[in-house]
Amino acid sequence: MTAYAKTNTFYISIWFWLILGVKSYDGWSNYVLTIQTGGSVTIPCHYDKKYTQQKKYWFSEIDKSNTYTNTTDENLSVIDHPDQSLFTVTMRNLQNKHKGHYYCVVETGEQPPINITYEPYLKIQSAPDVSVVSSSVSGHEGGDISVKCLYSSRYQNKLKQWCRYKDQSCYTVGRADTSQNSSVQISDDDDGRSSFTVLMTGLRRTDSGWYFCSAGEALNPVHLTVTEINIKSEGETAAEPLTW
Repeated sequence: MTAYAKTNTFYISIWFWLILGVKSYDGWSNYVLTIQTGGSVTIPCHYDKKYTQQKKYWFSEIDKSNTYTNTTDENLSVIDHPDQSLFTVTMRNLQNKHKGHYYCVVETGEQPPINITYEPYLKIQSAPDVSVVSSSVSGHEGGDISVKCLYSSRYQNKLKQWCRYKDQSCYTVGRADTSQNSSVQISDDDDGRSSFTVLMTGLRRTDSGWYFCSAGEALNPVHLTVTEINIKSEGETAAEPLTW
């Protein structure tokens, strides 16, 4: 069978199972990842722990291709992190031709045979509708971190949130929510820029993981690493990272 035939068969197969009601990700399905032209993005694809040993892949609706985990080339890396029950997809040098729908797919080894865990739509823009100053932030246990999220002026009156991918929990501009020893505050900035700031205080190691800033339907991902400070000896500390 030719490579084209194999790819075409897979494309028909994935839509066949979608029509039949394959288990599919239903959170944030209408959201759009906005990425700057020529830029890169890392997308987390979470999956149930029971599928740790199963095959996973990234499917592109644009060219009808699938890329299995632990594959790396110049502009695309798909890496499985079984200890975190997720795989990450890193796309580089993004251009307008990359705009479109993508799918995080897990082979279940049961019926239905595939589980689509996330269905992002990528939009490539010279000035992204939503972006972040830093896509990776870190802090230590008990400490604080802040994230600045930028949005275009047309999103001024849209709902603005800071959400965690893993459990779909969100915090909204103008509200404060405290959980145990960790607090999240999110507020519009007063510096004349179209931006809002997320402040997380009293960090716990379990706060590590993937989040995103959103305004309306547009979003941009952020990875947070919280390190644990271990006292080795008087006046000496060591930090151990925990990531999800």
